[in-house]
Amino acid sequence: MSGLYFEEFHEGQVFEHAMSRTVTEADNVLFTCLTLNPQPLHLDAEFAKTTEFGRPLVNSIFTLGLVIGMTVGETTLGTTIANLGMSKVEFPKPVFHGDTIRARSIVRGLRSSRSRPEAGVVEFEHQGINQRGEIVATCLRAAFMKRRPAAG
Repeated sequence: MSGLYFEEFHEGQVFEHAMSRTVTEADNVLFTCLTLNPQPLHLDAEFAKTTEFGRPLVNSIFTLGLVIGMTVGETTLGTTIANLGMSKVEFPKPVFHGDTIRARSIVRGLRSSRSRPEAGVVEFEHQGINQRGEIVATCLRAAFMKRRPAAG
């Protein structure tokens, strides 16, 4: 499977991504430790019992990375030049060990590159959705995308 070129996107296009993944305690602990985040809410079950959640939360940056990663195969695999930025990152619901996450992407905008005629910018809204249909993560991502090569 490969990604799409700039010309293959249109504003309002929706992708219900095929891949989903159940988040494990090992995912959360490993990611949290690899990123040197000592937050006990992610690592300490006894501490987490004393919070309003009553159990460990999955690291939100792991959730964001997972959601964006699930979108790559159907949108940008091999056709992106670079990520230009992410904005409006939100986590409206918590993610817990055992939650299964899927992703949806909506094309929110397109513009040709002023400096590079062989490329354009696609603005995606990515949404992470749990097994209950609740949105657990959202962000806007600007992707610098290749245009389709000229036939030659």
